[in-house]
Amino acid sequence: MEEDNELICRIRAGDTSAFEALYNKYKIPLYRTALAITKDPQMAEEILQDCFLRVYRYLDRVNGNYPLAPWLHRITVNLCYNRLERKRLWSVPLEEVVSFLRVDARLLPENRLERQELRRLVREHIARLGPKYRAVLVLYYLQGFSQKEIANILDCPVGTVKSRLHYACQKLRTSLEEELYRREQTAGEVAYELVQ
Repeated sequence: MEEDNELICRIRAGDTSAFEALYNKYKIPLYRTALAITKDPQMAEEILQDCFLRVYRYLDRVNGNYPLAPWLHRITVNLCYNRLERKRLWSVPLEEVVSFLRVDARLLPENRLERQELRRLVREHIARLGPKYRAVLVLYYLQGFSQKEIANILDCPVGTVKSRLHYACQKLRTSLEEELYRREQTAGEVAYELVQ
């Protein structure tokens, strides 16, 4: 927080290198958040640029007593909602999102393949959730914000965040279980056909 306050003071004094340092510090987590919510790399990049444009424009409103990261994520999430509302783009998969289910390099090759398939499947099913549910999953699991911080970012009660997290996880679990059940049924049918 002190480092951010120092950067903000330097930016207010006209130091462009401080703004670049602030951008470099937050560009990756903000881009990941935007990408996970919008499912569109180009839109996420535009949102990132818009976010920092707003930061520069409203720098005088930054309160040094509060951490900067939740405020930046709040701007990013709001920009995502606005863009999605205007464009209604849902066709691009979440493939470009940096997976929070990272592959452990020590896994055996056959386990890596299973893990990659599971990651792909989870990303696919997360993409089916609505943006408000994707947002809480991304902020909580990918960005590591607390439920209270997410409530501040999304400007809603903590109870709403808890509810959305619960619903998103439940919906994701049900969706994945149904998918795995379908796959088992299909595998059984193929095995039966091979025997005959």
